Amino acid sequence: MNSKWRSLTVLITGMVLGLVLALGQGVWAERETLNGLPLPLDELKAFTQVFSKIKSDYVEQVDDRQLLKDAIRGMLNGLDPHSTYLDETAYKDLRIGTTGEFGGLGIEVGMEDSFVKVIAPIDDTPAQRAGVKSGDLIIRLDETPVKGLSLTDAVKLMRGKPGTDILLTIVREGEEKPLKITITRAVIKVKSVKQKTLEKGYGYLRITQFQARTGENLLDAISELKKENNNDLKGVILDLRNNPGGVLSAAVAVSDAFLTEGLIVYTKGRQEDSQLKFNATPSDMLKGKPVIVLVNGGSASASEIVAGALQDHKRAIIMGKRTFGKGSVQTIMPMSTETALKLTTARYYTPSGRSIQAEGIEPDITLEDVRVAKVDTSDFSMIKEADLSGHLDNGNSKKQKSDSKDKKEELSLASKDYQLYEALNLLKGMQILHSRNNK
Repeated sequence: MNSKWRSLTVLITGMVLGLVLALGQGVWAERETLNGLPLPLDELKAFTQVFSKIKSDYVEQVDDRQLLKDAIRGMLNGLDPHSTYLDETAYKDLRIGTTGEFGGLGIEVGMEDSFVKVIAPIDDTPAQRAGVKSGDLIIRLDETPVKGLSLTDAVKLMRGKPGTDILLTIVREGEEKPLKITITRAVIKVKSVKQKTLEKGYGYLRITQFQARTGENLLDAISELKKENNNDLKGVILDLRNNPGGVLSAAVAVSDAFLTEGLIVYTKGRQEDSQLKFNATPSDMLKGKPVIVLVNGGSASASEIVAGALQDHKRAIIMGKRTFGKGSVQTIMPMSTETALKLTTARYYTPSGRSIQAEGIEPDITLEDVRVAKVDTSDFSMIKEADLSGHLDNGNSKKQKSDSKDKKEELSLASKDYQLYEALNLLKGMQILHSRNNK
């Protein structure tokens, strides 16, 4: 354990024990100080009195260790939705989660108004397939009301043996009554980066979560796109929608893949080791080719760092909806070999000095999540010259290629993912301008 935290733990334990003894004798020592501030002796006295009453009068005997653990959790729950005490199970799950394989439903969650709020469902997981959406409020887990539970306790209930079911009762904006969604638990294997060619020369990169190796995986994905397009990659769309974040170093690595210089992100906190700055290295994988970043309300934390950095450096156009607004840094502080403290220690700031916390990243172009359908064009007004009997040809010896296949593919993309369709159209326009300006 870090010596600073060991000393603090010993100090606090000693103070509480000392106060208990002092209370028993009816004597109070001089006011001690912690970090130069007077100790709140009245509140500490109240704590020891409550502890004593629970021990003596509660209907059932309660273990001292459990009471103290609950007291620790209560302190952290009162700070913010992300600070928490990680017991043996939670600490193990956290370490497994950053490597890309863990058990559960496949959702990133936080607390809001004593309910579990879905930050984002993770791609290709039971939660996403069952229809859970970013912004959903989970109010009941099977028959257990969520109100009154800590986030840790709620997560424990959601985890379980793969193959078993859990019923989520969800309140969703726009729905008149709560939804009931049954999800089958599974071992969640998250592939951090996916790539594909949308059209010749135009690549698509999807980051589902920022893990330890996401930066390396992104570089591999870009290299693969270049191969698929005979080293003529004209631009890419980076999809960070419903990406709940993850490891800070991965966000820095992803941003650095598109930048050649300047600040990527910096943090500010009370402790000196919370003042961090991360700068780009001179290695833009796309050599200045256009980039569009897709975001929405489920894009959080590390996703917002990437979007903010590329937006501030004018390296990418950000499209979609305002992001989640999680701009705080959580530091994992081991308390023992099996437990840890997850404590908010700083805030993130974009290169221009914008705080992400509770604000999020405002996209350059706002796109609603809508569905489109093909319009019936079979009426007389849509007849063209080429449809008229005896029309003249255009004088070219070569026949024009039919573009029906391309139009069919475009319509398919527009109907499946309108935001991606619009991003691709903009990317084409940016590439045309880029190529003209570089002639």
